[in-house]
Amino acid sequence: MARMHSRKKGKSKSHKHASKMPPSWVKQSKEEVAGLVQKMAKEGKRAAAIGLELRDQYGIPSIKAVTGKTISQVLKEKKMAPEYPDDLMALIRRAVGLRKHLKTNTRDTSNKQKLGHVESKIKRLVAYYRGNKLPANWKYVPEEAALLVK
Repeated sequence: MARMHSRKKGKSKSHKHASKMPPSWVKQSKEEVAGLVQKMAKEGKRAAAIGLELRDQYGIPSIKAVTGKTISQVLKEKKMAPEYPDDLMALIRRAVGLRKHLKTNTRDTSNKQKLGHVESKIKRLVAYYRGNKLPANWKYVPEEAALLVK
């Protein structure tokens, strides 16, 4: 999701290679990579963490180049996909952490403002996912969201 609340300039970042072919040093087959993804998902890792571990420990720079599918597509195919999208859960975790911080630090006005920003991003994402990946009547309630994260 793009920055909405602080418009910083600059476009410097790393980019993936344009090649769709797996690199020559990757020795694992499609089935082995899909098995690794499935094993890590059973351990409770999110898709982003699975991708990082495959890159760092197994030397697989792009799962999509090897298998032809993204990590979330592989998990959906194996019926191991999470109930809620990863980006939404990351924002909910951040909001729960900010609320916990604000209980002890009630005068922290900058974090009160940031909590409002995070919750507005959550509401925008919920509107985007409603009907597809979320039930049609799902609504963000901070108290219930704290139970989702635990």
